[in-house]
Amino acid sequence: MALSLAASQVHAQSPTGAAAPTTLVITAARTPLALADTLSQVTVVTRAEIERQGFGDIADLLRNLGGVELTRTGGPGQPTSLYIRGAETRHTMVMIDGVRIDSQSTGGAPWESIPLAQVDRIEIVKGPASAIYGSDAIGGVVQIFTRRGGERTALELGGAWGSLATGRGDASLSGRFGIFDYAIAAAAERSAGFQLVTDPANYNYLPDRAPWRKHSETARLGAQLDAADRIEWIAIRSHLDAQYNDYGALNHGIEDTNTQKLDWVRQWSGALSTRIGFGQADARYEATPDAYLTDTRIRSVSFEGSWQLTEGQRLLFVAERRADRLVNTDLSQTATPGVGDRHEDGAALGYVWHHGGTDIQAHARRDRDSQFGSVDTGSLAAGQELGGGFKLVGSLGNAFRAPTLYQIGSVYGPDTRIAGVRALVPERGREFELGLKYAGAMADVSITGYRNRLSNLINFGAAGSCLSPYGCYVNVQSARLQGLSLNAALRWAGWQFSGSFDLQDPKDLGTGKRLARRAREFGTLQARTQLAAWEFGAGVQASGRRYDDAANRVPLGGYALLNLDAALRLTNDLKLQFNLDNAFDRQYQTANGYAQSPRTLMVGLRYTPTF
Repeated sequence: MALSLAASQVHAQSPTGAAAPTTLVITAARTPLALADTLSQVTVVTRAEIERQGFGDIADLLRNLGGVELTRTGGPGQPTSLYIRGAETRHTMVMIDGVRIDSQSTGGAPWESIPLAQVDRIEIVKGPASAIYGSDAIGGVVQIFTRRGGERTALELGGAWGSLATGRGDASLSGRFGIFDYAIAAAAERSAGFQLVTDPANYNYLPDRAPWRKHSETARLGAQLDAADRIEWIAIRSHLDAQYNDYGALNHGIEDTNTQKLDWVRQWSGALSTRIGFGQADARYEATPDAYLTDTRIRSVSFEGSWQLTEGQRLLFVAERRADRLVNTDLSQTATPGVGDRHEDGAALGYVWHHGGTDIQAHARRDRDSQFGSVDTGSLAAGQELGGGFKLVGSLGNAFRAPTLYQIGSVYGPDTRIAGVRALVPERGREFELGLKYAGAMADVSITGYRNRLSNLINFGAAGSCLSPYGCYVNVQSARLQGLSLNAALRWAGWQFSGSFDLQDPKDLGTGKRLARRAREFGTLQARTQLAAWEFGAGVQASGRRYDDAANRVPLGGYALLNLDAALRLTNDLKLQFNLDNAFDRQYQTANGYAQSPRTLMVGLRYTPTF
């Protein structure tokens, strides 16, 4: 039976529960695959886990569930970075419903402005994936799927109130009318925040709280024209206004993230399905009263398909174009001052083979960039069932990240008119990994070892090769990311236990120092159970010692946080929820000088009437 390319037909399940053979994920190979057949290290975050999130945003959720590290200059709403396997935040490709979001100014997704209330599930794929997706996917891929309409009309209302004068609410309506299905939603949040810098000796000290407010809206409309054709339109808008310390004053950082997508999915036969998609993502940041503005627009058009050759063989194909535009006042080395443009064309082939207990997945891709030429990437992965629930998996592949338009065209970009100065080239990664998985009636366990060699990394170096006297972007750094990742889930006597532990060595090969803001060890441990109408959960999130700087001279102490939650089902339609995050009020830092969220208590209600 052929598998449709429509993401709405994918049903994912948390790794904390038993994985059914029909559980599917789409991000690992850009086509639906059974979770048991994926050869990458994959984490799936379900709607139930999203609804249990207390204080914080999508970055807090991903960190608390394990496998990623977080750096943030303060609380929710402040600039946020996520590290997968020690890779820079710009080395993780992020998509919302298949639409890539990125900043061509800072590099990487604006995590702090991504809305969470409308998210249905999140798929996290660790390891290089440029052979499937092109630029950016050196460390991994995160794909966020929003909610869609079902067969029945569904209304959902939620609200929560708690510490730091924090309040949030969300509402959604979905259903079907004839050939049309729809889902519309809105959410809003406001908080008085907390003091970001608490040391009076710090140049950025301010005794005031830094409040934030944000709201988001989502609309999704699909039409099942007939048994073979589906058209879908998705639009997501998010607005964030977070105040931040700026040399003794509170300024406003305003972020607007907007994505739109139009898809036509066609099932030509039982074996062949295709998708044609048009997408656009805008990431705009404005600082006031500093009068700083940067605006990234990414437009894409893609044609992709899946052809079932035989029962166990599938051929995948992709052709797409991506066009980037950056508006930024610092762009001085572009054809139009203040505006930078480029486009990238990509074509890829994939092959997926499953027979008995053996899996093979191969991908090859060529990308041609209008600024620096062509890049070829590839990956090969294999898996073999060993019996007794054990499976051995291994893969190798390479990846790249194109320089941002800001790195190339700003006053800090290389001035190739100077003798001996070369233009920036893409950052590169080459990774090998080997893993062992076990799936049983009571437990699921996996251990993965990886080694990723990075080259041509772009750093902000000394002046002399650009127009700025303060420093210039150059390809100078090489790094090695290697480590072991352990994940486990246990189901016993009505309890669900899950945990992750990462032991890593992210190293700058030029200096021998550890990469900034990354720990050697970090992990999570969670436990859940249900008693009558009550559900109880507890989670510990811990990180070892890190350094705030590349020279490893400014240490950041390790920390462990305890988060507690409970939910009471008052009626079939009404649920009361309690969240106590950072229960021991641990004071810690992920960026030197900036406080993190204190102990917070949130109390919420969720109403889901049946029709």
